Amino acid sequence: MKIMVAMSGGVDSSVVAHKLKEEGHELIGVMMKLWVDPLAPEVRRMLPTKCCSIEHINRARSVCESLEIPFYVMNLEEAFKTEVVDPFLDDYRAGKTPNPCINCNRDLKFGRLLDKMKELGCAKLATGHYANVTKDDDGVFHLYEATDLTKDQSYYLYGLSQEQLSKVIFPLGKLQKTETFELAEKYAIPMNSDYRESQDLCFFPEKEPTAFLKRYITDMKEGDIKLEDGSTVGQHKGLPLYTIGQRRGLGIGGLKIPLHVVRKDMTSNTVFVAPNGDDQTSELKAENLKWVHSGIDEDQEHECIARISSHGERSKGVCIHDGKTLTFRFSKAIRGIAAGQSIVLYSGDEILGGGVISFSL
Repeated sequence: MKIMVAMSGGVDSSVVAHKLKEEGHELIGVMMKLWVDPLAPEVRRMLPTKCCSIEHINRARSVCESLEIPFYVMNLEEAFKTEVVDPFLDDYRAGKTPNPCINCNRDLKFGRLLDKMKELGCAKLATGHYANVTKDDDGVFHLYEATDLTKDQSYYLYGLSQEQLSKVIFPLGKLQKTETFELAEKYAIPMNSDYRESQDLCFFPEKEPTAFLKRYITDMKEGDIKLEDGSTVGQHKGLPLYTIGQRRGLGIGGLKIPLHVVRKDMTSNTVFVAPNGDDQTSELKAENLKWVHSGIDEDQEHECIARISSHGERSKGVCIHDGKTLTFRFSKAIRGIAAGQSIVLYSGDEILGGGVISFSL
């Protein structure tokens, strides 16, 4: 089979290329060159590289050369800036906490790359994602968690359509990460620290987005940090810099009990904080719904499991949707839910679909 391999210069995609070559497939390696923050060159030199650097491109090229397969770099800087980075900044300006990796997977990795796959005459696109896809007797594709739940990336893939799932393969989906490392050793793939693991939020050099947000949202205003009773306990440095559930970096030390962010009021430019346990959520609403297949009927309650972050706790509950808006009622209230995050629904280890959280109670 002729397969296009999405290369990153990391260990996972390198193992995928070696594994598929060993199985006898005809391969083409393609790497995306994405937008990276041009305002942080000094910071970037001091911190480990995340992706898309010359070093990563050279590593990917070296792997493809060793396998004697073609290698191309696909410049998606403009598309990434427009479709991933700009919406990320817009959401933070609106007081939300977005997950740009979901947009990147849906629109670029399994959007633009699939277009390139067809252009190059390949039958499938292989990536280093830890997830599993199967096809049933009726020709319907199903998406499942990876065997190694500590590395599972199915949360990011809930937005993939049947057409997209029909064209992708995940050769690492049934492997433990330790087995991937064993294969890397077998194939003599180097594994220094920034080669071993994929990096989230790859477009700025820092670990957290705070500095990046300060560079690009220049009209942030300081305001009050208040308790729910209205008493002021501190000053914030700009609403986009705070997210629901945040406990560190609030600058309100000296109090007898630890506090965390429970909500942000855009109208009054206020951050509200409360003691742990005071922001329990029993219900949320989500929009921009995506379903892996048509197995979720409208206007009918379904018992399922929800996750609101890639490695967050699995929470039981009941969902119902009308095609546009989903309501999820938790069996046991949880905390730390922020608008802009995605809720992903599971039945056992199968991904049903999900949406973007708009409101919680």
